[in-house]
Amino acid sequence: MSLSFVGCKVGPDYERPETAATLSSGYYNLDPDSDANQAGDIDDWWVSFGDEATSRLVRRALANNYDLKSAAARVLAAQADLAESTGKKLPEITTSFSRTMRRSDTGAPGAGIPDTGITKSRTYEHKFTVSYVLDIFGKLKRGEQQSWDKLLSQEYNRQALVNSVIATVIKSRVTIATLVKQLEIARANSKSFADTLESVERRYEGGLVSPVDVYLARENLASAQSQEPSLELQVSKAYHSLDVLLGAAAGSSAKLPDTLAEIPDFKPVDVGLPAKLLDRRPDIKAGEYTLRAANENIGIRVAELYPDLTLTASLGWSSGRSGNIYTDPAWVYSTVFSAVQPIFKGGQLRARVDSAKARFEELVNDYASTILTAMKEVEDALVSEVKLRQQLEHSRYRFEQAKLAENLARGRYERGVNKILLLLETERRRSNAENRLAILKGQLWFSRIDLLLALGGNWSNEEIFKVEGK
Repeated sequence: MSLSFVGCKVGPDYERPETAATLSSGYYNLDPDSDANQAGDIDDWWVSFGDEATSRLVRRALANNYDLKSAAARVLAAQADLAESTGKKLPEITTSFSRTMRRSDTGAPGAGIPDTGITKSRTYEHKFTVSYVLDIFGKLKRGEQQSWDKLLSQEYNRQALVNSVIATVIKSRVTIATLVKQLEIARANSKSFADTLESVERRYEGGLVSPVDVYLARENLASAQSQEPSLELQVSKAYHSLDVLLGAAAGSSAKLPDTLAEIPDFKPVDVGLPAKLLDRRPDIKAGEYTLRAANENIGIRVAELYPDLTLTASLGWSSGRSGNIYTDPAWVYSTVFSAVQPIFKGGQLRARVDSAKARFEELVNDYASTILTAMKEVEDALVSEVKLRQQLEHSRYRFEQAKLAENLARGRYERGVNKILLLLETERRRSNAENRLAILKGQLWFSRIDLLLALGGNWSNEEIFKVEGK
């Protein structure tokens, strides 16, 4: 004769909800040279930047960043929760030792029975108990699956944080390089404006210009010099922010080498279809596993409406003397099958089911919103590269023309043809154009970083960043 229990899991099974990504046929701002149906494997995408200093910074951040260490600890906690949930499915074995003393007195007043005196007894017991929950309705199975989903969610959250930290480190590297370039421009401007002032003072001493020219040239120089401390402050703060990302005290890191290319030579990125984001972006994966865990919670709450079935068996020794419990024992054993069915709890159990379902619907909407945001980030990055590239072309031409105008105005001023205001205006325009050019180059770096981050990594097996010479 055999006894078997066939279990099932009550509650709904998970199905991935339909979202904008699954309905979309592609990105609106996709480069015509990019294959919408191709998406490569994830790679260490920052390595393709061709800058060893950046790779060293990323390695330091991955090893020392405190936010990443916190995320790793959350993963470990989720692993422990999973181990606990798995253990609940296994039989529970306990051992116990008890000493029981009994005393009875049959001669109590008013008892109506003969007084036989006081009797005392002692019983020593040592037994093992095995308890096993029959998971007929899948409550424990769903609990284990829920813990597994939560673990995966925490792991993908950690990976999303890793990607974010890497992107922030690289952006810090680009920000520092851009600010240093702007500082170089400011210092060159100060030197150029100082040369202009020296020329104006010579012409003034020769009686060729009025004192107004000297004052204006001095003001122009002071304006340029005032930009240097501001940029130096921004550089220091950028280094401090980078130090925190690296898990170091602010100001403790060495200065970065000047090896970062001004701009990358852009290659089209095979971004794939929006549906690829569902399995590529770690934040979306984390959201889906959170959604899966919420679905399992519905099953857990539904299972609470059904009986809890438990088998318990115990076996041990019993004796009136502790010294003889193992040498001259009396065997003690018992078996118990229990079924506990809730009958009335004031609607609490049904309310828990409704709450779990509502929570699941909330997370479905959060998941759909996360996907929309991810698609927007890809579209933003795609169009940013195109428009920034166009701006860069115009800004280069602007700088070239401003430089020509400055040189011409300087020569005409020294020959006494033009006034000082025209020279100062051309100097200012050339300075602004050069500064804008440096900023745009940094923004182009940012746009490519944002695109790779929005896609979840580097999807191309080929090198997509071929670094230009400076």
